[in-house]
Amino acid sequence: MAEDYFQGYKNTALKVLKKYNVRVWGQCKIETSRGNFSGTVLPRAENDDDTHIVLKIDTGYNVGIDVGTIISMKETGYKKANYKIPEKEFPYTEGLPRVKLIGTGGTIASRLDYRTGAVIPAFSPGELYGAVPELADICNLTTEKVFAVFSENMGPEQYKKLAVAIGKEIENGIQGIVIGHGTDTLHHTAAALTYMIQDSPVPIVLVGSQRSSDRPSSDAALNLMHACYTAGHGDIAEVVVCMFGPTSDEYALLHRGTRVRKMHSSYRSTFRTLGDTPLARVTRQGVFPIKTDYNPRRKDNKVKIFPYFEEKVAMVYYYPNMLPDMIDSLVENGYKGIIIAGTGLGHVNKPLYPVLERACKKGVAVYMTVQTLWGYVHMFVYETGRELMALGVVPAENMLPEVAYIKLGWVLGQTTDPDEVKRMMLTPMHDDITPREPYNGYLVYQGGLPEVEEFIKKFRK
Repeated sequence: MAEDYFQGYKNTALKVLKKYNVRVWGQCKIETSRGNFSGTVLPRAENDDDTHIVLKIDTGYNVGIDVGTIISMKETGYKKANYKIPEKEFPYTEGLPRVKLIGTGGTIASRLDYRTGAVIPAFSPGELYGAVPELADICNLTTEKVFAVFSENMGPEQYKKLAVAIGKEIENGIQGIVIGHGTDTLHHTAAALTYMIQDSPVPIVLVGSQRSSDRPSSDAALNLMHACYTAGHGDIAEVVVCMFGPTSDEYALLHRGTRVRKMHSSYRSTFRTLGDTPLARVTRQGVFPIKTDYNPRRKDNKVKIFPYFEEKVAMVYYYPNMLPDMIDSLVENGYKGIIIAGTGLGHVNKPLYPVLERACKKGVAVYMTVQTLWGYVHMFVYETGRELMALGVVPAENMLPEVAYIKLGWVLGQTTDPDEVKRMMLTPMHDDITPREPYNGYLVYQGGLPEVEEFIKKFRK
């Protein structure tokens, strides 16, 4: 059989395919010591091992089959797949809002290149229309790829460039902004844009997907539809994150950029508002506010852009027996700010006292948050907290650690005056600090309990 029938396969796996006369893109039945499988043999990524065959089964999911378990294989058909997303001209509809989708590298709509294993994003309006035709009923969409990076590579340079680009779009009269973004650090970018873009007259919506578009359970299309509806029709003119609400396809939630966090590595409903309730619930029919205190949409195109960030800021997660040289090394390397995620109400061990005092005396801004994520820093309750405040460590109320890190970088990008830094850090902005945590702002249910299981039955059939 010709070698081009075995794309990406080599050595052991290649010998097995040749033995049974099964080709890549061949539909086949495989008998193994672990059960029987049927599906389509997919190309292998170039850098993967040579001991597995990848099969797309009837459900649409991919499974890796260890060649050492294969008893027999039989090819029952052959059809080479074309995974290119069809491209159609995005129609313009009079009366629909104009929305701009800005790409940063997230795979909100994509196809999988099985040869390399890479997810190739669909991004042009035509590609997006081909992938998610429902978008044409929601808005008149244009797109621009500002940069293409994995979300772990997002940082101050990208935050500032995004803020400036969004400011220009607003000044040119766009009616809503959607930002396609990888989910891993989406909440960091949401916080940064909240501080850098102020008094926006239109919604600025960050959206991503937990599962790529080739998977049956992908959240990409629905997230994109909800985000575009929010940007074009919603009344909440703030920086928000729009992602799955429940694990079902019922609705999305809008989370304020300063109170949101990714809380699960793979769940589609990974984003949660912490210490408060989400801003709104979104369906394809409307945006339904949960909170009433938000900035409403305006008809002007005025916006304030503050694209500043000091990169020499660190976030330190305290752990028992943390050694003083951790802090000393930051000070010696010129760091101007340190966010500590402390235990309990905001505590660290006593061996850190001298280095924290030295840091504060050298002008390093040191702020305390809590690693519990929910709740407030209360450093006046125990002796440890009071001693730390006496050294110069400032409690950051109920700011999430990541949000405090972003805010301190933004503040130090504008001033190094200690009093002004403190004033700006402790001045609430878009609920990064709230006067109280609502009774339903902390909900973590434990499975197995009778009352919880009874509650879950209402939603999980």
